[in-house]
Amino acid sequence: MDKRDLNLDLMVDTLKAAAEPSRLRILALLSRGDLTVSDLTSILGQSQPRVSRHLKLLFEASLINRYQEGSWAYFRLADSLIVGDIARSLLERLDSSDLLLERDLERLSSVKLQRRERAAAYFSANATSWDVIRSLHVPDGAVEDALLKIIGRKPFQAMLDVGTGTGRLLELFAPLYVRGVGIDINRDMLTIARSNLDRDGITNAQVRHGDVYSLPVDRESFDLVTIHQVLHFLDNPADAIREAARALRAGGRMLIVDFAPHELEFLRDNHAHVRLGFADEQMREWLTEAGLMLEDSLQLEPKGKDKLTVKLWLARDPRLLIADPTLTSRVTESV
Repeated sequence: MDKRDLNLDLMVDTLKAAAEPSRLRILALLSRGDLTVSDLTSILGQSQPRVSRHLKLLFEASLINRYQEGSWAYFRLADSLIVGDIARSLLERLDSSDLLLERDLERLSSVKLQRRERAAAYFSANATSWDVIRSLHVPDGAVEDALLKIIGRKPFQAMLDVGTGTGRLLELFAPLYVRGVGIDINRDMLTIARSNLDRDGITNAQVRHGDVYSLPVDRESFDLVTIHQVLHFLDNPADAIREAARALRAGGRMLIVDFAPHELEFLRDNHAHVRLGFADEQMREWLTEAGLMLEDSLQLEPKGKDKLTVKLWLARDPRLLIADPTLTSRVTESV
């Protein structure tokens, strides 16, 4: 929808859709991340049919977007320039001290905390055993070969590994960087990562405790940021990508490794996967919103039925290219 489409009738319909307390509360909640009907039912204290009705009206007015992942549907604030701006403009004028909104945000924090605790508990319980997941995709060796191929062999100054887990990417790229930092919220995983780095004699890397939504690193201080098999555990991958992008220097690169869209629901039920893979279009949108430019992607498809396809997305901070267009060819050669 563009400006010429938003005539008087459409404007009135849009405002009518938002002009109801529960629907305005829903918009306020979705402005802070993607949520399911179940999440909203819990937060608002309303029945599922009632919440679904509100969502239907907001969706029909183009105020929110809906996307399906397996048996779950996620909702988010509209991305469209015109209607999305209207929604954000209305929300900016809400009184943040309103008691009802404050209670909603408290419950939202509780919902997100439960998700994180579930993921953290999974990591703690499975820190040394990934056989089930590994059996569903191509061998780790093939993934690592693809990582080295897409990044290349050219040395660089600093690397940040977001959600470092066992620290494997810090090990893999250690010969290329001068300084490496791994961040993870799970202390058990950090213990394993430190042990692995010590075992391999890697002294140019360290791991720290931190949240992917609030990284404890300086802005614009890394040449490569990696996010390996992390996003499918998050309730808001877009925010994690934006936060990671802030750590990139001009011309720096971000490498995301995750799964293509799939329908293996047991990964959500038994292994704390919040998202069932990511489509190229969605990933490109998130990277663009973070101020990055998607440069390359690779796809590693396994043999057999009901398997997971591993995807690699490589993006770059374009500021260096904008400042000096003559660097374009040299940047392309280094990828």
